[in-house]
Amino acid sequence: MYNENIPSHVELPSTKQLIKSTVISFVSAVVILVTIVLPSEYAIDPTGVGRLLGLTEMGEIKAQLAEEAAQDHGSNITDKSPWNAFASLFAIKSANAETPTSSWTDEISFELVPGQGTEYKLKMKKGAVAHYDWSVEGGRANYDLHGDGSGKSTSYQKGRGVTGDVGGLIAKFDGYHGWFWRNRDKQPIKITLRVKGEYSELKHMK
Repeated sequence: MYNENIPSHVELPSTKQLIKSTVISFVSAVVILVTIVLPSEYAIDPTGVGRLLGLTEMGEIKAQLAEEAAQDHGSNITDKSPWNAFASLFAIKSANAETPTSSWTDEISFELVPGQGTEYKLKMKKGAVAHYDWSVEGGRANYDLHGDGSGKSTSYQKGRGVTGDVGGLIAKFDGYHGWFWRNRDKQPIKITLRVKGEYSELKHMK
């Protein structure tokens, strides 16, 4: 390191070159912000590039799910940290690995008209495991698998325009854990939910 030659003034970038590099970096950042970040995160697509790349739809999904989650959770506190999102995903996948396929304890079916939403939850203790299988007849649904209780709130998994899901859930804390569904199709749909596992109650929240 000490044997390296000290660059001469001629070899150093000039002020003009530094300004040019700064301008290029700034313009590149703005282009990435407008064409990638805004469409994919906020569904804002002033150039139309995000729509062509499918990023705007991704942003619309995020915005819609966030709006539905806000309507569902009301004023509850939601922990959105990256670690808790990862932990929630791990909890879902861990339970999925042991999901049984028979001997359901509870089964319910209900209809949702276009635009209607409803919520069913399981009363569970922290660390309890429940398994589920739900499906949609006649269309698709948006859903948010989440939990709340004891002053805590979390979202385990979300989906948009799906026809069903099978898996398991490990409760992160004492409280109610379950699903909020909303029918975004143009016709009524029927949802059937089957559950079993370590819960004391299956409750229709609203």
